[in-house]
Amino acid sequence: MAAEILDGKAIAAAIREEIRAEVSDWVRAGGPVPCLTAVLVGDDPASQVYVRNKHRACEQVGIEGRIERLPADASQAVLLDCIQKLNADRGVHGILVQLPLPVASDAALRIDTRTVLDAVDPGKDVDAFSPINVGLISQERPRFLPCTPHGIVQLLARYQIRTAGRHVVVVGRSDIVGKPIAMMLASKDGVSGADYANATVTLAHSRSVDLPAITRTADILIAAVGRPEMVRGDWIRPGAVVIDVGINRVAERLVGDVAFDEASQVASAITPVPGGVGPLTIAMLLRNTLEAARQSV
Repeated sequence: MAAEILDGKAIAAAIREEIRAEVSDWVRAGGPVPCLTAVLVGDDPASQVYVRNKHRACEQVGIEGRIERLPADASQAVLLDCIQKLNADRGVHGILVQLPLPVASDAALRIDTRTVLDAVDPGKDVDAFSPINVGLISQERPRFLPCTPHGIVQLLARYQIRTAGRHVVVVGRSDIVGKPIAMMLASKDGVSGADYANATVTLAHSRSVDLPAITRTADILIAAVGRPEMVRGDWIRPGAVVIDVGINRVAERLVGDVAFDEASQVASAITPVPGGVGPLTIAMLLRNTLEAARQSV
């Protein structure tokens, strides 16, 4: 029997409507209009699309969206100066540095991404990349939850797919998805709520020995490794839930990290690509921007 399709686009639309109502109530009560500023370095087409989509999403929920544009040859010092000005601007509540940053041909002129992300005020770090915010998540007292992992939790919760007591296998150990979702789902009740935490989590990756054998033990499999269709149907335990975080362009197609056609014949539920986790990432970015505005007063 074909798997249930977990419609992230519909869930994201519902969350955006909730945020729109909350922003309206917040501003009506005298709170400042939440403001998200994206810093875009260079003219990478994909990055321009991402920033434009985020700006449009801000407008739809009543959040002010700004864009700081810097040329592709901007130095690290110029970029850091831009971030410090945004840190000091009380009208800016969230700062997002659009990645990836351009790579200069001269190694001496290359921008260190970690240095740039660390320069963002943790109180405005709505991506939750700051080591301070990551540390707070690990102690189960988050200021903000990282957007894609939080989107995954929201998807599971709204489809009533409990993680408590179940075995979750996360494939991929990135700082953006793999590590934080593992922390969140393995936490007690403080980060994701009792039903959507308290999991037994295995954090696997491309160098894990006999990775297919590991993934076949999962009640819930989260693929976030960045390799197109790496997870095949026979890697999945029958009846497992599959969350595909990957988005990869192969020729003219967008595909995930999971071979969807194969996996959907084995899993009980699965996210599509596109239309699965991706729309939720932007929705949770809006949620964090509103929360940053609330914390600013």
